[in-house]
This record gives sequence, structure tokens and C-alpha cells, in this order.
Amino acid sequence: MTSQAVAQRLLDSSQALSYDPTTEVDWDTPLDEAHHGMSPEWCSLYGTAYWAEMTPEQQRELTRQESASVASTGIWFEMILQQMVLRDFYAKDPTDPAFQWALTEIADECRHSIMFARGAAKLGAPAYRPSRLVVELGRIFKTVATGESAYASILVAEEVLDVMQRDWMRDERVAPFVRTINNIHVVEESRHMKFAREETKERLRGASWLRRQVDALVVSIVSYFIVTSMVNPKVYANAGLDTKRALREAKANQQYKSMMRSSCAGLMEFLNSAGLLTKPATWFYQRANLI
Repeated sequence: MTSQAVAQRLLDSSQALSYDPTTEVDWDTPLDEAHHGMSPEWCSLYGTAYWAEMTPEQQRELTRQESASVASTGIWFEMILQQMVLRDFYAKDPTDPAFQWALTEIADECRHSIMFARGAAKLGAPAYRPSRLVVELGRIFKTVATGESAYASILVAEEVLDVMQRDWMRDERVAPFVRTINNIHVVEESRHMKFAREETKERLRGASWLRRQVDALVVSIVSYFIVTSMVNPKVYANAGLDTKRALREAKANQQYKSMMRSSCAGLMEFLNSAGLLTKPATWFYQRANLI
């Protein structure tokens, strides 16, 4: 299928099934603190000795803070994504379905970012941001990244979030408005992932061995910084925990690492089929617990 045909199909799908978070999400009902912010199994401390010592109230508060942190990281990367896509389609043929799909995706991401921001605020969380180093590296990446390295990096960020949120949106322990947010994101992001996969394959067609080696390394480094920025260290203090102990136990938490690896099995299979899972790249994925 040509990229034009894929883009047209995605445009048709978007017209048939899209959401308006301002009306679909229940923003008015006060937060019920009897609910989690994510499936507890996805919490960075789940399965640790510290988790077992926490009260149910503390456990729920930590999942709400971590959910907000993941959402904030999502906003940060969605802003990078929008700029890369805009730059890629600058001055291209506006009658091309791919051009129109690119603008549709950007419009979706704008709505998603506002939705995540409002959701994080409703969860009672502050504005979590990646470290200053990661923010500045992101500033460089969004300025220089092109072609397959940009689209494969977009795919990584979207795929990791997708698997998490598919669990959260079905989990009745999770706050209803968070489940709605996750459902909207999963439905609309599935189209974005399809486009990112097609663009990655298209841009790599005929690429040299050296180019694939460089792309593979860039994408793996970007992936490392995205994944390791999802849980901000400040979530522990904001949940009333000992940050030093929480960080120590989270770092050694095999349960969380296993969840991350299982969520990326399909992604790693795709990267391997595209020639982007090289030995140096694998080192970064292992460091990020993605493989």
C-alpha cells in the first residue's frame, strides 16, 4: 500500500472515530481518592518491600502522582513530535493526503496535550518536567531530527504509552476520568503509530548500512531518555514517601522492569525488522529496560 493510500485511510478513520476531550471526559466530578491513577502493577514501586509497607491510601496517591508524571512526559514529547512533523511537511504539496494527515495528527496531539494537562491537574499533581539536561537534549533533537530517526523515535514514545494505557483504561480500580483519557489516547494514537511505522519503513527504503547504524543509535538514545523520564523522582515526596529509599527500591524493582520489557516486545520486533536493532542500540534499550 502506498503512503498516500495509508494516509487517506487514516484520514477516513479520523473522520469516523475521533473524540473531543472537552466533552467526552468528566472534568466536573471531584476526584474520588478511592481510585488509583494507573493500574497498580504499572507503578514503579509495585512488588517492592516499600510498597508492602505503604497504606492503601499511600499506594493510590503514588499511582496518581506517577500517572500525572507519565502524562507530563507525554506532553513534553508530543510538543517535540508536533514540531518535527511540521518541519517535515513544510512547503510540501497540501493536496497530498499525507500532508493533510500530518496536520490532522498535529491537531490530535494538541488536544491530547491539553487533555493530559487537565488530567494531571485533576489528579492533584504539580507540573512534572524532565530534567534540564533532557529538556535541552530534546530541544536539539526536535531541531535536527529528520526522516526515519524522527518517525521511529515518535513510534517508540507512542508504543510504550499505548501498552500501559490499554491496561489502565480497562481497570476499574483506576479513576473513571483517567480511564476515559486513556481510551481516547489509545484509539487516536493507534492511527499515529500506523503512520509512524509506514513513514519509518518508507524513509529507510534503500538506506545504506551506515545510515541504519546511525539511525538505530539515535533512536535508542532518544528512547532511553523518554522512558527514564516518565517517572519523575519528585512523585515520591509528593506521595509522602522517603525519596531516597523509593528511588533505591524502584531502581531494583524487577516487577516494573518486566512490565516495561513485555510492553515493548512488538516494538522491538518492528525495529529489528527495519534494521534498527543493532548491538550499540540494544545496549541503550537494555539500560532503559525495554529489552
